[in-house]
Amino acid sequence: MAHADHTRDPCPWVILSDFGSAFAMGAVGGTIWHGIKGARNSPRGDRLVGAMSVIKARAPVTGGNFGVWGGMFSTFDCAVKGWRQKEDMWNAIISGFLTGGCLAARSGPRGALTSAVACGILLSVFEGVGVLVSRVFNEGTRPQLPPMPENMQPQQ
Repeated sequence: MAHADHTRDPCPWVILSDFGSAFAMGAVGGTIWHGIKGARNSPRGDRLVGAMSVIKARAPVTGGNFGVWGGMFSTFDCAVKGWRQKEDMWNAIISGFLTGGCLAARSGPRGALTSAVACGILLSVFEGVGVLVSRVFNEGTRPQLPPMPENMQPQQ
């Protein structure tokens, strides 16, 4: 957990990469979500046209919202890594807390704090599930001692 991921770009470039990846995920997910929603809310003969018009109007907005969240999270993650000089799960939790608070800053201090705590809890759940999954899947790769020969007695 405490080892740096050297397969990723350095911190200034990873922000742009994460922003673009988050935008792409939001745009694809928004296309699916708003396409289904537009088709369901359109009259029977115009479902395809209704879906396409809603996709064109709303999918880029969803992608932009995802991109802003991803870019801000990545920016805070790089800042927290630089400040703490560590690579562990607390960086993501702190970054999620700060991202949630900043994105809700316009709703006032109480709303920002509520959103910050909610995002911090959400990221801690993600990180906890990641740790559990990695432990479960790495269980079989632990080095094991070979079995002791039958003619040897354990030392007492």
